[in-house]
Amino acid sequence: MAELDLTKRQQEVFDFIKKYSAKYGYPPTVRDIGKAIGLTSSSTVHAHLSNLEKIGLLRRDPSKPRAIELLVGKAKRAVAGGLPLVGRVAAGAPVLAEENIEEYVEIPALAGGDEGEYVLTVTGDSMIKAGIHDGDHVVVRIAETALDGEIVVALVGDSEATVKRFFREDDHVRLEPENDLLEPIRSTEVTVLGKVVGVLRRVT
Repeated sequence: MAELDLTKRQQEVFDFIKKYSAKYGYPPTVRDIGKAIGLTSSSTVHAHLSNLEKIGLLRRDPSKPRAIELLVGKAKRAVAGGLPLVGRVAAGAPVLAEENIEEYVEIPALAGGDEGEYVLTVTGDSMIKAGIHDGDHVVVRIAETALDGEIVVALVGDSEATVKRFFREDDHVRLEPENDLLEPIRSTEVTVLGKVVGVLRRVT
């Protein structure tokens, strides 16, 4: 089985969490991790943890200092050829983004499957003219910015996620649906979570 392509620091962080958890029966704090591998900045440690979480090696509860759960078994399934299926995204009315990995989805070669990608399930019909239907899985490449016209997964405010076309306008962002019956979302509080690079449709 192929190994995950981690950076040296990511591997050090992951190995320390695994050894610490095995020794003490609970995970280390951010301060423990930084001290062990020589990182004085807590934000740098958080960045490494976020990357490991995106890859699918761990899961965190940001409200608790020691809430780090290793997902080694799930990570191995991801390496075997699947991408993590992460919660659900509403294509219509935005819904709360859920960052819990539900399973791993096998990805055809033409649909994507690169490191830094994940899968989300679409609910609603706001993107039907773009060929994205209710119940489809979209392959999302992690990104923080987008070009006008690209289809993105974006947060509106602090907790709402949606799939729409991205357009930057003056002092706000317009998230445009691909459905003539629906109105665009205009907001100054839009955070891009990734770009849609593929669509997987379940045939029943």
